[in-house]
This record gives sequence, structure tokens and C-alpha cells, in this order.
Amino acid sequence: MAKKFAEHKGLDLTAINQNVLSEWEKNDIFHKSIDEREGCPQFIFFEGPPSANGHPGIHHVLARAIKDTFNRYKTMKGFQVHRKAGWDTHGLPVELGVEKELGITKKDIDNKASEKYISTEQYNAKCRENVMMFTAEWRQLTEEMGYFVDLDNPYITYDNKYIETLWWLLKQLYNKGLLYKGYTIQPYSPGAGTGLSSHELNQPGCYRDVKDLTTTAQFLIKDPKAEWTKWGKPYFIAWTTTPWTLPSNVALCVGPKIDYVAIETYNLYNGEPMTLVMAEALITSYLKADQECKEGDLLPFDKENKVCPWRIVDRMKGADLEGYHYEQLMPWVKPCEKVDAFAPKFVTEYAAAHPEKVFASEDGRDKFVEMESEAFRVILGDYVTTDDGTGIVHIAPTFGADDAKVAKDANIPALYLINKKGETRPMVDLQGKFYALEDLDDNFIATCVNKEAYSHHAGDYVKNAYDPQFNVDGVWDKKASDKAEDLNIVLCYELKQEGKAFKSEKHVHNYPHCWRTDKPILYYPLDSWFIKDTARKERMVELNKTINWQPESTGTGRFGNWLENLNDWNLSRSRFWGTPLPIWRDENRGEKCIGSLEELYAEIEKAVAAGVMKSNPMKDKGFVPGDYSKENYDKIDLHRPYVDNIVLVNEEGKPMYRESDLIDVWFDSGSMPYAQLHYPFEGEMARGTEADRDALIHSTYEGYAIPPKFYPADFINEGVDQTRGWFFTLHAIATMVFDSVAFKNVISSGLVLDAKGNKMSKHVGNVVNPFDMIHKYGADAVRFYMMTNSEPWDNLKFDANGVDEVRRKLFGTLYNTYSFFALYANVDNFDVETPQVDFAKRPEIDRWILSCLQTLIKKVDAELKSYDPTRAGRLIDNFVNDDLSNTYVRQSRKRFWGKEMSEDKLSAYQTLHTCLLTVAKLLAPFAPFYSDQLYHDLGGEMTSVHLENFPQANEAFINTDLEERMEIARKITSMTLALRRKVNIKVRQPLQQIMIPAVSAEQKAQIEAVKDLIMSEVNVKELKFVEGEDILVKTVKCNFRTMGKKYGKLMKGVANVMSNLDQHQISQLEKEGSLTINVEGQDLVVDAADVEIISQDIPGWLVSNDGNVTVALEVELTDELIKEGTARELINRIQNLRKDTGLEITDRIKVTVAPNEQTDAAIEAFADYIKGQVLADDIVIAENDGVIDKFDVNITIEKI
Repeated sequence: MAKKFAEHKGLDLTAINQNVLSEWEKNDIFHKSIDEREGCPQFIFFEGPPSANGHPGIHHVLARAIKDTFNRYKTMKGFQVHRKAGWDTHGLPVELGVEKELGITKKDIDNKASEKYISTEQYNAKCRENVMMFTAEWRQLTEEMGYFVDLDNPYITYDNKYIETLWWLLKQLYNKGLLYKGYTIQPYSPGAGTGLSSHELNQPGCYRDVKDLTTTAQFLIKDPKAEWTKWGKPYFIAWTTTPWTLPSNVALCVGPKIDYVAIETYNLYNGEPMTLVMAEALITSYLKADQECKEGDLLPFDKENKVCPWRIVDRMKGADLEGYHYEQLMPWVKPCEKVDAFAPKFVTEYAAAHPEKVFASEDGRDKFVEMESEAFRVILGDYVTTDDGTGIVHIAPTFGADDAKVAKDANIPALYLINKKGETRPMVDLQGKFYALEDLDDNFIATCVNKEAYSHHAGDYVKNAYDPQFNVDGVWDKKASDKAEDLNIVLCYELKQEGKAFKSEKHVHNYPHCWRTDKPILYYPLDSWFIKDTARKERMVELNKTINWQPESTGTGRFGNWLENLNDWNLSRSRFWGTPLPIWRDENRGEKCIGSLEELYAEIEKAVAAGVMKSNPMKDKGFVPGDYSKENYDKIDLHRPYVDNIVLVNEEGKPMYRESDLIDVWFDSGSMPYAQLHYPFEGEMARGTEADRDALIHSTYEGYAIPPKFYPADFINEGVDQTRGWFFTLHAIATMVFDSVAFKNVISSGLVLDAKGNKMSKHVGNVVNPFDMIHKYGADAVRFYMMTNSEPWDNLKFDANGVDEVRRKLFGTLYNTYSFFALYANVDNFDVETPQVDFAKRPEIDRWILSCLQTLIKKVDAELKSYDPTRAGRLIDNFVNDDLSNTYVRQSRKRFWGKEMSEDKLSAYQTLHTCLLTVAKLLAPFAPFYSDQLYHDLGGEMTSVHLENFPQANEAFINTDLEERMEIARKITSMTLALRRKVNIKVRQPLQQIMIPAVSAEQKAQIEAVKDLIMSEVNVKELKFVEGEDILVKTVKCNFRTMGKKYGKLMKGVANVMSNLDQHQISQLEKEGSLTINVEGQDLVVDAADVEIISQDIPGWLVSNDGNVTVALEVELTDELIKEGTARELINRIQNLRKDTGLEITDRIKVTVAPNEQTDAAIEAFADYIKGQVLADDIVIAENDGVIDKFDVNITIEKI
């Protein structure tokens, strides 16, 4: 007994989602898809960990759909694909969220003087609680969108086992000399209270255009040339976008090869005569060219009419300016340097030569030397340009890495403050404000500080974004802070009042912002731990070239260029919730890097024995080294403050304290290939013995470490923002520790924008809720749309209308095609077990669609192998809509209407069933829910389509010639139908003929083979081939855009020749694909692809041309053609009446048509044809009360 095929009442993808998901859960399909592949080759996939303290967005659907598609595909290809989920639980997103909730800032944490005091222990407990706040929401999205990933056993970055692996990796870097402490200028986020790494600063959107008040300041020259002193005072002028750094200025930098000039002019604000020195190329940025005085006396200044005359009195190269001194612009603080064993030679020599300028800190521990005489001079720098400003750069070494380097090279002292601890600090503190005097060393104040000048702005915030008054309860009021007057404005005004500003104006410039707080960052000198990844840069570049990047341009461009210009990785974070840096130091900078809990346990035992620690807290809590059970590891906590309380000892028994830093959270995620396995403590090794494992665990293994067996990843995917984030850290750690890539194939997906191409933002109100989309349109439609609307690596303009179109066009068409099949298959009791009709005996159209199906399998498989889901998905879409539905089913539908199960009818059923079942399997990775229902509806044998094998193409079924013939038929059909539309003649109206001038015998043979099909499709009586070039008149139109590039100045002559070609030459161009012409004595080859061949209409005919195919359609109608067209229109109306009255497809009817001259003639001529088409036993002409037809006649039908 044949199975009955399910017949559904409409397409509801949301309901299908729910029903199929329920079946997956009941039958444990996810785990079966892994377990049933046990012993098969592994396809290794790494899941990038999201942060569960935030809501999932629509962009997460794209990334997860891509990952799920390839994992399902590889599973169906016979691989075992383990998919372990993960949670990124440390870092700024978590901490800032907690601070916002509690209404605190970083300064309140562990600060008992604060009214909002919260201990580190309490704060971290809150972080641990909040970080998993939205896991239920993430699980809901994961399940509802059909993403197969193991959420029940995820890796969690705050887990002690995970942290232990991170410590082990850091120990490997430390042992290789790749982990060091340095004092450098680094990007620092006052809003987040921590330094940032360069890859964090290069996240998309971090550099933004801002509009700030800038100033061009006047620096009074102390030792000018005589030529510069004849007109007012002489000044160097320098432009800055950050006026708050001017109090820290210690030098001015010029380009050695740049042309500079001395100019006599006036101050633009007060009209004071002055002589300024600046780059000649930038004069007109400040002074008007038409106001230059080239002879005679300098004309007077007229502020009201904006007249500021000027003249050049001297010229020089930048190299000639080196060594000139100027007065300190804002004499608040004198430069000084620390005198110790690490001081530069020029500092120690100066201190020895000027003992009277040496002073001690107030606690007497450190010595410093005041060095005002060595600063405030002009130095050289090759990086100086004349792109903007004055060609003279203001140098503040404490606030810029470039400034620090060029100043150090020129032996310029920095302008530091000295705090109460004797530490050198820049003028701005870590909260973003000028230090208060009470925070500074008394001896330093007495020697170097002008208290009256400095105290005027002590405690002022350099940017309003950092000011607590605009951050009440941790919430930044950006609108208010942007509106309020900031310190830059105040300083510019004061310089203007003092006659030290030449010009102040608003300027739009690009400035870096913190990727998590959205606030501007500062460049700040900090003690930090660095990973010396630059030492392995060349190897990183080399290994990167072996990775298959999609798109390739990201691997060579955004990522490759990043590697080429790599900086050492700033690992340190001055925060509370994160992985602690496992390094302990003594007072003499002796160090111990801990690489395992076993090692930490042993070192604590030494500290206890030395009397530094009262007891071993790990032992007190019952922790047993070497026991890797969860229960054992859950007994301890490796976070602050507990790890901070552990004091170790050096070889002499002296205490060693942990460096207070946490590590960059990107190191957490970049370590996941190993930490998710707790490697090397657990997890299989790629090779080696247990002795090797023991050496790895104890960090005594020589050479590059042995990687785990589950490594490297065959595939990863995340957004483009991870290019310099997770992708980089994966690659860097893998290269430095294992000398390996961490991943072989990667898709870097683009941004998901709104329909207008704008970035989605809650503030703007254009954020798309992923759950709304899934519940409205179904997960399959959302997934398929996002993967096929544009390539994954291109930015996607998300449009809900596009999702709905996918739902209707692809899934609606597939649903209708299956419904057609099921309706007739159930009527005919079609049995899928019936022996297959021999392929050779099947009609040509069956052999064609099966050939197309096998070609589709090959193409989809090839695209998925090359990690292009877009092209693969579009291939399936085109097959379903164009080949299967619009061509095969439409042309074969009459075969299903016969009463008997003939061989032809059986072949049609089997062919359509094969196509639908194969499409279900091909579509399964993309649309997991609907494909599973379709698979079961068609009688699929497995519990789920996701346990099936991916289809394999049957090469014997592929007939390229047949596919090409059908493609020509469809091309001619499309061209002919377009001509019909041009004169508004419907396809139901037959026409007499089309004419086709074949360009070759081969083309004629191909068209001849599908002649009947073409005639049927376009409803013409005849298809004729015409010979000779004079039947159809053609002209050639050049594509000037492409041809202009090829032929340049000859293009005009080329166009003239092409417009005068005769019909024979045009025919030759069509047949051969190119034509040689002569222009101005030169032979040139013109390709047919570069021109448009246009066919002129003939009276009574319409002509169309596409490539080498030309079609002429006769559009004149005879009475006989009109009668047949009317008959076909009647058939259409009667068929619709059958549907509307609910008749079964097999019901016979009687038709009554009211009298009408046009329809009467059609019925008289084509009565039998009409009856056969609508299953009517009789058709009569008589008055009736039926439906009024377009011919203004009533029609009724009666069931017989």
C-alpha cells in the first residue's frame, strides 16, 4: 500500500519551526548527528564566544546561520563535527554593565574613602552573577534559528580550568622571552579606566570624525636671527587639535627638507606686529594671497575688514631651524627626569654636570633632576608634513608615542609630574583630569611647579566626557557634555587673551574612541606587560598566507596589512574582573611566572615554609593538585582579590607580590582552542607520549609546544570586527606557542545595516529584533535571506521585505511544487517503492531536469567546499524557481492529469519526487526546518534529513548538450515573451510565427531540437529559420565606457567604422565573436561583448537581439488566431471557476456560456479543445445567471 503524502493547508514557516524543533528534541537529532559519525574523519570547528551579558542581535543570526550551514553540510558529507558553545565572561562589557547598574565608577571599587564603596570581592561576585544574565535569551535564539551547538557543556572563560590554560600559555611566552614589562605611551580609556591594545583601538568605528576647537599657538623665539626682529616679536607658530596638551609642550618639530619662511605680519586678533616662522606651503591657510606686500612698507592691519597684510623676509630649510630655543608657552611646570640606573645617558650626564638641579622625592627614595634648559627647542622629524597646520609640530612626549620617540632621539626631557609615591606621571591623571596639587610630591612642587599658574586648572577634566557631572550614576549624558564648554575652549580663550594664539577655529578631525564606552581615549605613559608578537611577525605573515580567507581581500588587506605593521601586544588591563596576570615580583624586580595550579600550590608551600604566608589557601580549601575533576577545581577562585592575597617568595625567601594587572580579554578568547579542552592538562595531544605531556604541563618541553589533536580549526566565522580581535589573537597565540595556524578557513562576515544602509543603533531606533523576524517569517526565511541577499563578507542592508520575498519566492514556490505533487500523487496512489522507469526511456524533459539536478548537486557542493554560501544558496533558489517550477512542472502538468498510471506519468512522478527529495537534502544546511518537513513529507527514510548523506551527482545523468539546448529554448522564450509584453499581447493569444536567423549550423541544430517546446511556450504556430543578412536589418552601438579604455584617442574613429558596418560584417561579428577593423592605418580587433547589436523592427513584426540570438515575432492577428485566443481565455476563466466552487480535480462538468459574438465563434471553432482542457462533457451557449466574464458574458458550471 502506497504511503499517503501529507497535504498542508498553507505555508506557515513559524509553525514548521516549532513542530520540527519539537521532533529534534524528542529524537535528540543534534547529538545523533555527532554520535552516528563516530569513527569518521573530524571536521574541526571553533565557536567564537559571545558575551552573555548582552542581548543577541540580528547580526548574530547571520554569523550563526553561516556557521550552522557549513557544520550541517560537513556532517552530511560524512564528517563528525563537534560543536562546543562558549561564553566570553570577562572584560569591559561585563564591568561597565555592572557599574552602570550599581551607579558606580571604577574609582569607587576597593576605595573605602568613597561614599559608594564596594569591595573587589563584592564587585567581582556581581560581575560573575551578571555575566550570564541573558543566557536564556541566547539559548532561545540558538534553538529557534536552528543552530546546532552544544550549549549544555560550554566552555566558560571565568572557569578555573580555562584560566589555568591561559596561565600555561603565558608561561610558554614568558619562557620564550616574549612576555615583558615596559613603560610606554599607550592608548588609555579614562571612561573604562584601563589601557587598550592596538587591536582594540582598530575595531570598526573606533576612529570617528569629531569637531573640536583647535588653536595655532605662538611660541616666542629666544635666539632669533636678526632678520626676524625688525617687525614686532618673532614666533614659531604650531597648530594642535588638543590644546589641553600645550602645558606639556617641551619641543617643536620641523621637517628637515621642508621649506620654511619668516613672515612679517600682524596677530589676527589684536593686530600686534609680529614675525612668524612657518612652512611656506601653508601660508595661505592663514593669510590671504592677495594681501601679500611684495614691495614698499607693510600696509596697516584692519580687523573689521579682515585685512592682514604680510610679506616674506627670510627663507630657510627645516634643517636650518634645528636648535633654536623658544620660551615655554604655558610655564606651569618645568621638565624633569628621574635619575636612576635606567635613566638615559643624557639625563645622568646632565645631573652630574648640574648637581644643584638634582632633588630628592619627599620620602627620600628617588632622585630627580630639573632640566628646563634642555627643553623648549626646535628638533627634526621626518614624519612632519605640510598636509595641514603650519609645518611645525608641537611636541608633548607624555601624550603621544611619536612625540616621545622624536623627543627621546633629540635628548629632550619629558614634562612629568611626580606624585606622592615618587612616581613620574603625565600632567593628566587616569581619570582624565589635571592632577591636584595635593597629589604631588612636595619637593617636586618646590623645584618645578609654578603653583599659581598650575593651580588655576588643577583638577579640571580635559574632556567633558570624563567629568563626573556628565556621568551621574555611571550614565554618560553625551548631549549635555557636548553642549557644555570644555577645557579646550577655556585654554584657547586664555591664550587669545594673552596674545599667544594666532588663530583658533573649529576643525573636524579623526580621533580614536574606546570601543566599549564610546568616549575619546588618551595616549598615556603606562607601566604595562607586553607580548612581543613583533618577534614572530614574519612567521605570522607567512602562516597567514596558508589560510583560506573569505574574502581573500580581508586576509591580504585588513588582516595582512595589520600583521605587516604589527605592534607589541599590550596585555595589561587595570581592572578587577578578568584573568589575573600570573606574574609575581619582588622589590628588585625578580620575577616568577606561574604556569599551572600545581606550580602555584608548590610555590605557596615555599612561602608558608618561609613564614611569608600563614597557610596555603588552596590546601585550606581542599584543592588537590593533579585532580582535574570539576569538583576539585570548583573549590577555589583564581580571580581577584583571592589571587592578590597570595604572596610568594624568591630564592632568598623575600616576598614576591602579584603584578596587579589583569590580562586583555582578547587573550581569553584567542586561547579557546586549548582552554576549552583544559589543554595540556587534559585533552588528546596531536602526537607524543605521556612524558611529553608531563614536560608540557611543567613548561619544560623544548621547542614549540605540541598542539592538541582537536586542532587547528577547519573553519571559523565571525564578523569583520573580529579581524583584529579574535582572528588576530587566535593567529598570534598559535604562531608564538605552537608555530601553527589556529584555523584553515575563515569567513569574515560584514556588518548588518538597516535597509537604508545605516548602522543599527538603539538611539536611532533602527535596530531589528531577531526574534520578531523569526516569529513573523520563520527562521529558514531569515537565514536564507541573510546568506543569499549579498555575499557574507559584504555589508548587508537588512530589509524585512526581502525576507518576505524569500519566504514567498523560494519557500512558497517549493511548497506549491510539493503541494502539486502530493495532490496528484495521492489521487493516483503513487508509490515511491515502484521500480524506477529506466532513465533512457524517460521523456526528454525528465532527462533534462534530472541532468540539471545532477549539475546543481555538483555546483552547490563546489561552492560549499570553497566556503561560499551565497552562490550555493542562489543556485538552489534558481533551480527551484526557474528549472523545477517554472519550466519542468509547468510543462509537465498535463502528464499528471491522465487517468491511467502510464509509464510516462510514472516517470513524471518519479522525476518530480527525486527532484524534491534531492532539493530537501541540498537545502538542509541552509533551511534546516522546512527541509526536514519536506524530507519527511516525501517519505525520507532517516529520522531526520540532517542524518542523511549529502547528495552525490550521477555523472551518467548529466547531458550538457541537452541543458544547453534547453537554455537556448528558455532564452528565445524569454525574448519572445518580452516582445509580446511590448505590444500587450497575452501568451494565451496564439500568434502565427517567429523567425530566427541562425548564426551557425550548430545553433540551428540546437534550436531545431527544442523547436516544439519553444512554440508551445510562446504560443506560436510556426518557427522558421531565415537565411541571408538582408532579412533582418541590424546596427551596432559601441560601449564607450569599456571601448574608450581600450582604444583611447582612436575611439572616435572606431565608433565611426562600427556605425557603418554592413550586414555581412555584423553577421561575421555575431558568428565569430570579434571583427578586425582598420582605423587610421591600424588594425584593431573589436569584441562582440563590447558592443550592442540592435535589430530593427520590420512592418508587422517585432525584433529582439540578445548576444548571437535574434528573434523576430509576427504580431499581426488573423480571425482564426483571435478565435483560438478567445477559446484559451474561456478555458482560463472556467478553470478558475472550478477552483472557486471547490470541485475536485477529477470532477466532470457541464459549461453554459451566455451568447456573445466573440465567444460564440470561439466555442464553435474550438468546443472539443475547450471541453478537453476543463474536463467538461458538454459546453452550451445559453442565457444563465453565472459569473460575468471579461467578455461581458455569464458563465456557469455544473458538476455531472
